[in-house]
Amino acid sequence: MKTASLEAGRGAVNLTGTFTVDEMTRRALAWLLPPSCQLCGGAGAEGRALCNACAQELPRNECCCPRCGLALSTAAPLCGRCLKRLPAFEAACVPYRYAFPLDRLVTRFKFGSDLAAGALLAELLGDALAGRDDACDLLVPMPLSRERMVERGYNQALELARPIAKRLGLALAPTALARTRHTAAQVGLDRAERRRNVKGAFAATDAVRGRTVALLDDVVTTGATAHAAARALLRAGAKRAVLYAVARD
Repeated sequence: MKTASLEAGRGAVNLTGTFTVDEMTRRALAWLLPPSCQLCGGAGAEGRALCNACAQELPRNECCCPRCGLALSTAAPLCGRCLKRLPAFEAACVPYRYAFPLDRLVTRFKFGSDLAAGALLAELLGDALAGRDDACDLLVPMPLSRERMVERGYNQALELARPIAKRLGLALAPTALARTRHTAAQVGLDRAERRRNVKGAFAATDAVRGRTVALLDDVVTTGATAHAAARALLRAGAKRAVLYAVARD
């Protein structure tokens, strides 16, 4: 399926550009200049910037709540948190836990402007999504506030979303969801405080009306931000919302 992009007129997002490379050129370069592992610096495997040994060390989130992605000790239809209060998104694909050594990649990408680390994270998430059928037709990256965009220079969720939208054949809508106000950092807040902090912090456009939307983020902690964003999507007329993220904290 040909990917339909809704990125036109996105304005001042990701000031450093799109960072896309033609697929044939990328493969040729990978053959001529094999990538180095992003974690240990050794030779990457199978044309990817990750060696087999480091790939085996990644903390996979194999037993988790299918609704929110929370790691579980034993398989269950829902985790305890979802049994008490269901999130606005109907399902989640979060293939990794936010732990060593994956957390090193996320930190470098999110706070160190390491786009190569982000490209690898997008490949890893794309692998997990390739085998799913969530019937989504629109991919919406988690937006940043204007203040956070100025501070960071780019939206890490959008950088992840671009190659994933292309790989899955989904329309990408980076302006369909916006932050209506700047919120305090969620670090250090408990689950209830996080929900209050982001309540009403998002608004969606008519681009999501009647669509099944995949909301994409890098890391999910309590799910409060994703819940608030998904509620905004549903209020704007989205049929369903699911959550995609690299890791669960």
